[in-house]
Amino acid sequence: MSANGAVWRRVRSRLRAFPEHLAACGAEASAYGRCVQASTAPGGRLRKDLCAREFEALRSCFAAAAKKT
Repeated sequence: MSANGAVWRRVRSRLRAFPEHLAACGAEASAYGRCVQASTAPGGRLRKDLCAREFEALRSCFAAAAKKT
């Protein structure tokens, strides 16, 4: 049972750090959000890989921010 508790502690600590990591990637998150918003605007259609470049930039930034801690 203690091993299971250790897993949940790690999960909780990662979830607590999420806002800090996301804040470090504000520009990338904003660019991705703008792309999705533009794609879902009236007349727009969100399709797979439409915002892949922006998403990859956000994912890379988030991974780098997570590695720093």
